[in-house]
Amino acid sequence: MTLLRLTAAALIASAAFAGAAHARDQIKIVGSSTVFPYMQAAAEEYANKSGKPAPVVESTGTGGGFKVFCGGIGPDFPDISNASRAIKDSEIKLCADNGVVDITEAKIGFDGLTIAMDQAAGDMDLTKEQLYKALAAELPDGKGGFVANASKNWSDIDPKLPNTPITVFGPPPTSGTRDAFVELVMDAGCSKQPGMADLKKADEKKYKEVCSRMRQDGPFIEAGENDNLIVQRLEADKNAVGIFGYSFLYENSDKLKGAKIEGVEVSEESIADGSYPISRPLFFYVKNAHRDVIPGLKEFLTEATSEEALGDDGYMVERGLTPLSAELREATRKAVADAVKLSK
Repeated sequence: MTLLRLTAAALIASAAFAGAAHARDQIKIVGSSTVFPYMQAAAEEYANKSGKPAPVVESTGTGGGFKVFCGGIGPDFPDISNASRAIKDSEIKLCADNGVVDITEAKIGFDGLTIAMDQAAGDMDLTKEQLYKALAAELPDGKGGFVANASKNWSDIDPKLPNTPITVFGPPPTSGTRDAFVELVMDAGCSKQPGMADLKKADEKKYKEVCSRMRQDGPFIEAGENDNLIVQRLEADKNAVGIFGYSFLYENSDKLKGAKIEGVEVSEESIADGSYPISRPLFFYVKNAHRDVIPGLKEFLTEATSEEALGDDGYMVERGLTPLSAELREATRKAVADAVKLSK
């Protein structure tokens, strides 16, 4: 589709939407389960202060959120998509193909990916390489090929680790948390294996495929987009660990604890200063064609990017968000207020 046709499609969609003003009286937000509690907090604050209906916030996963967000312009499509990673080029193209060509990106803070377990479980200190060896579907055989991962217990990977079964509850492929885990942990651990540097040079597609493919033989269990279900499963199985954002560990710190990663404990401080090895930025994306049509959207955006929300003592921080610096918070606030168009 040419740029001219894309622009025409966007103008037609915007005009049709403008003619359908007030077809929906609640703001609609989809996306990341990690960002969900922060935007839910903003929705509650907005409703309390304005007296207007609270935005509907759905936890669909980052990838699932972008799929519906990029589906088109109009009351049938979400206004905001939360994300635990930056939007992909393929998702920008999907948006553009459906006339969604004016989007603003808002970075709201940072999150650490936690490897969590029940408080009664033994302490663990894991490296990225150990996690890769525990969870990869296949491992290099040292001869240029790959073999199925046969490790059953953590001690099979390293005798210093517990002699307990590898049972890891984690997010599905549609989740931004899964994307981040693959990028920050699996790829990092995979790159250290013999022969992988040569494979990356020779066949990067194959390299990415084998580094990112997770086990399907039992030790890794996809637990869906609801991180609260992982919390419940960890309480039920003291040997299991779960992968999710720091906010869920923070909210359940009376029940759960986090493993150290390469000797570093997960905390707001270690995420903010970059010493915790698996941390990431968090975002939301707003569809600018909806600003003047969906009642209250502009006011909600002001609330969600306010100092009361994102500041060092803000209510999102109280729920586990690691805040941006004051300078970066102001940059986010200005970008959202000015409807700065995403350019990639």
